[in-house]
Amino acid sequence: MSPNLEAINAALSTVNDPEINRPITEIGMLKSVDIRKDGIVEVGVYLTVSGCPMRGTITDRVVDAVMKVPDVKRVDVHLDVMSDEQRAEMKKILRGGQEEKDNPFSKPGSLTRIFAIASGKGGVGKSSVTANLAVAMAQQGLSVGLIDADVYGHSIPRILGVTERPTMVEGMIMPPQAHGVRVISMLPFKPGGIETPVAFRGPMLHRALSQFLTDVWWTDLDVLILDLPPGTGDIAISTAQLLPTAEIVVVTTPQPGAADVAVRAGTLAEQTHQKVSGVIENMSSFPCPCCGEPLDLFGMGGGSLVAENLTRVLGSDVPLLGKIPFDVRLREGGDNGEPFVLSFPDEPAAIALREIAAALTSKPRGLAGMSLDISPAGR
Repeated sequence: MSPNLEAINAALSTVNDPEINRPITEIGMLKSVDIRKDGIVEVGVYLTVSGCPMRGTITDRVVDAVMKVPDVKRVDVHLDVMSDEQRAEMKKILRGGQEEKDNPFSKPGSLTRIFAIASGKGGVGKSSVTANLAVAMAQQGLSVGLIDADVYGHSIPRILGVTERPTMVEGMIMPPQAHGVRVISMLPFKPGGIETPVAFRGPMLHRALSQFLTDVWWTDLDVLILDLPPGTGDIAISTAQLLPTAEIVVVTTPQPGAADVAVRAGTLAEQTHQKVSGVIENMSSFPCPCCGEPLDLFGMGGGSLVAENLTRVLGSDVPLLGKIPFDVRLREGGDNGEPFVLSFPDEPAAIALREIAAALTSKPRGLAGMSLDISPAGR
């Protein structure tokens, strides 16, 4: 018997484009389906661009889906490229028929949880913590996006091993993925590569962050995480303006001196009317390899101190979400593009990171900064 065309089309409707995360049958990527008497099915697929980096993944997904249909003996996939008109039509489909760019995360009713990871100063391991939290949340089965908002000192691509450039489709940026996380950074937009400095002043920084939100096709995210630059400068303020529902998470080290600076990163929320979801103490004590006694290499008590001070200043409970024991492999994994939570899942630092990720995503969402889309009733 010949394979059933209806069953093949149903199978193809389960094939999502890996960058757009929508079925190829819904966004105009399915070109043709031909069934031969010998059980061979030929499927034509339109790629969005000729150099699509996901062509192999798309082909594999089509083959895997169609091979599950009864009586299919072989699947041949023929790739073509969309015309300008087809890409324009796909863009309309993705944007719901709207041509103008907007910020999907500021719309009333947005269900995406947004966490802005902040620190008072550099050197506390904020980016490593951010990247591993994003991967840990993806391991929970969540759809996660990560913005490297540290425009000057972007380090997320190296930590996650993101090497490919985003795909551009009709002005939309399809972010690359790593370990289940969609990632965007300033790095691929610098002609000179990683060593080229970014000479932006305030308004340009705001515009860069805005474009990361409006020009990037994020799909429907469960969680969006921003790796903020240290301190309380332009990007922190722009985040509050563009993403008023963003919840602040402050990273510090156990050192009391670092804690004093970290408090300032959290107290900015009082002026921007944002919620501080908690404090993370990184580089906490770890067992001595010789005697097993805890070693406080970077001091002690800093995380609790920040949480207590923020609770007092903000007038609301700011918990200490967890302490991440110092582990040199956390840094090494960042240098090699291998997230620690994946490489050493049973180590105390990885367990702490996963517990913090679970605590953040399970916490009830507050109303701070949220547009309720209501107006006073008329008389």
